[in-house]
Amino acid sequence: MTSFLRSVLLFSFLAFSCNQAAWAQFSSIFGSDKTVAQQRQDILTKNEEILNHLYKTQPKAKEVIQNAYGYATFSNFGMKILIAGGGSGSGVVMSKGLKKPIFMNMAEVQAGVGIGIKSFQNIFVFQNAAALNNFIDSGWTFGGQATAAAKYDKDGASLQDATVVADGVLMYQLTDSGLAAEITGKGTKYYKDSSLN
Repeated sequence: MTSFLRSVLLFSFLAFSCNQAAWAQFSSIFGSDKTVAQQRQDILTKNEEILNHLYKTQPKAKEVIQNAYGYATFSNFGMKILIAGGGSGSGVVMSKGLKKPIFMNMAEVQAGVGIGIKSFQNIFVFQNAAALNNFIDSGWTFGGQATAAAKYDKDGASLQDATVVADGVLMYQLTDSGLAAEITGKGTKYYKDSSLN
């Protein structure tokens, strides 16, 4: 075994050993030992934690979400080793127009040279029913990076730290250090979780 390969394997082992979030995210690939009700409750609890983190980081976001048609929160963990990487995550869509929460998954595929680990939370804000329903029903794919300033009302008021990622959809992205200056999500697929809905 070459020293380079040993280094990559050691890095992978340390990453998973030292990061409980990593193990929690990727262990779900092999199935959870929790009941469906417990899995749902875990996601709903994480949803509240993400919102509280967002409101603490950007207080204006609370009014934006309260006035929106709906929103979604996702928690993601990703890893890149050499020229490929990926991530997985789970989340929930909430709306005044929905009878119950919609549980969803996300999967991310990355390309490019590098070695790294990242964890982040995405918060989507839906301005209308069409945007929300398209996100839920079409298995929405986030195809690139978005850095445009968000405009959301008839006067074109700017939303600090929010980004327009699709027609009628705003997004915040939280990292361990706070709100991301540039939203990234290339190659990320969002889709309904058939086992939790």
